Amino acid sequence: MLGVVVRPLQHLLSLLCPGRGLPRLSVLCTQPRRRAMAVSSSSWKLPLVAVCQVTSTPDKQQNFKACAELVQEAASLGACLAFLPEAFDFIARDPAETLHLSEPLGGNLLGEYAQLARECGLWLSLGGFHERGQDWEQTQKIYNCHVLLNNKGSVVATYRKTHLCDVEIPGQGPMRESNTTLPGPSLESPVSTPAGKVGLAICYDMRFPEISLALAQAGAEILTYPSAFGSVTGPAHWEALLRARAIETQCYVVAAAQCGRHHEKRASYGHSMVVDPWGTVVACCSEGPGLCLARIDLSYLRQMRQQLPVFQHRRPDLYGHLGIPQS
Repeated sequence: MLGVVVRPLQHLLSLLCPGRGLPRLSVLCTQPRRRAMAVSSSSWKLPLVAVCQVTSTPDKQQNFKACAELVQEAASLGACLAFLPEAFDFIARDPAETLHLSEPLGGNLLGEYAQLARECGLWLSLGGFHERGQDWEQTQKIYNCHVLLNNKGSVVATYRKTHLCDVEIPGQGPMRESNTTLPGPSLESPVSTPAGKVGLAICYDMRFPEISLALAQAGAEILTYPSAFGSVTGPAHWEALLRARAIETQCYVVAAAQCGRHHEKRASYGHSMVVDPWGTVVACCSEGPGLCLARIDLSYLRQMRQQLPVFQHRRPDLYGHLGIPQS
């Protein structure tokens, strides 16, 4: 078993005995991989990651409480790394409220998450923090910042979203992220974690395969796309894009998502998931806030890259060095 769906505050037995009709338990039995996967004691030694699905509101402390409960549950189930979605801190009603609620990285909220990481003893991917950067006084704009904390609560990486979502989707309403947010200046090199080397991105970035190729060629084994996908683009594009990014890079893809109605002006699609390097969805959240968990098998990733060596077959003489990280 590679992945399961777990509602908050469920017992460890949910990981050990899937499909036995346990009360209030939702388990996803994923389709088989292309190779036979016998469940053995060694499979339980693989690193376990948790993907948290939440419904953020403008209430920052209520959002923290909801996220903390999921992180604590992930820790109790043995996860070494928990992923939170974009805008885990809050989703405001309008641009003015977004700017008002934003904080610097050294503010109180990140301090609470650092303490949470220390207390739970696991790494945290904080998928999209509304950050007042050092240029806040001059620009009065923020960054959409993906923060990675280690199990000591230290910031080990920050990535500021490089592609801003300025779109008009019929039935979903216009979005103008650039009204409040500045684009980040660069990619972040993949970071070694207990689960593997993680390449950081955020939501709309998944529509640009150049980022995934750059991160994979820089050594990423896990790509993560914390998101707040809309209710129209979600059913049409969400899973297709995530599976494409996994297949083309031969990486695991982890996508924590916002779900449900945040307030009267906005709702999100949900369906947080983990995709393996073959493109199989190995874990997916059910409706509403909750957790899904998956084990990361890097030996499988390396075996597949050896059997299907697409990066060795690239033709930069025809189309250039697409996706090579800029120095």
